[in-house]
Amino acid sequence: MRLRRIMVMFTARNREFFRDRAAFGWNFFFPFLLVVGFAIMFGSDRHQSFKIGLFPQPAGPIAAEDLPMPPGVQETRYLSFIGFSDQASGMMRLQHHKIDLLVEVGAAGEAAGPANYRYWVSDTSPKGYIAERLLREGLRAEGDPLPVERAPIQGYQVPYIDWLFPGILAMNMMFSALYGVGFVVVRYRKNGVLKRLKATPLSPFEYLTAQMLSRLFLLMFSLVIVWICCAVIFRFRVVGSYLDLLVAFLLGGASLTAMGLVLAARGTSEEFTNGVLNFLSWPMMFLSEVWFSLEGAPEWVRQVAACFPLTHLLSAVREIMNEGATLTAVAPQLAILTLMTVVFLTIGALRFSWTR
Repeated sequence: MRLRRIMVMFTARNREFFRDRAAFGWNFFFPFLLVVGFAIMFGSDRHQSFKIGLFPQPAGPIAAEDLPMPPGVQETRYLSFIGFSDQASGMMRLQHHKIDLLVEVGAAGEAAGPANYRYWVSDTSPKGYIAERLLREGLRAEGDPLPVERAPIQGYQVPYIDWLFPGILAMNMMFSALYGVGFVVVRYRKNGVLKRLKATPLSPFEYLTAQMLSRLFLLMFSLVIVWICCAVIFRFRVVGSYLDLLVAFLLGGASLTAMGLVLAARGTSEEFTNGVLNFLSWPMMFLSEVWFSLEGAPEWVRQVAACFPLTHLLSAVREIMNEGATLTAVAPQLAILTLMTVVFLTIGALRFSWTR
């Protein structure tokens, strides 16, 4: 492997990207537009599903007929209930917008019976207000005054836009990595560019490494610019280290780019490649908690989500940004991203063809 050949391909790919003004501008405009849109809309009341956490209860989803709640709550539509064994686990999910409201069943003690409830709701949650109103209306039939108490949340409440922002950035990285490598290399093969490169001393591993480094540089460049612009306007709160965030995004971008290289290893049909990229990117976007939490989802759905690098990237970034976690605390996610990068890059190099 020659470092000079890799640097030549790295530089050539960067120049091609910067000369394409439409693609260059879209990499900045699209995520910024999403952040602005959700910053305006995240307080909207038009939501159709609300997650209510209950404790102390067996962990996991709770069917309506098994709820330790009055009929008025059981019969309320658009509510789903998730059990937690203790208050700490439920409170952590409430503060990070994985549930909309947390209820303690029998808060007044066993002597008072099961008709006494205490609940917590985050003031920064876009759906917490509606969930609170639905809960109180469901309990209204149990007596007057209502046998319910709102308790204050201790500690910092993560604003919804702070939780959503990493997801938008990671989603933009995913599309840029997959399409910027997988689709482009297939187009090169179809146009005969790779056939000419085959006549050079360049090896498949060197070529793919250069493509990955080039895309990774562009991902980090656009990430920093978008982050600075959005931070000036929305003033995000970062609890952890910016350096740790950069490391997490760097490993996540490498893993997503390497996944794109697997698709780029073979094929000359741009239409087929576009279909495969859509088949991978859209499920990854919806199952990796970009827009909403998978709390209470079936176990098999969570296992499928764990197969995507975007899931581990978002988990690490949100822990660092919202909870102040260190690289040691998110080491499992970073190790998985590193392993995925090595595996994807190796598979891509072994399967790579210059012409077919």
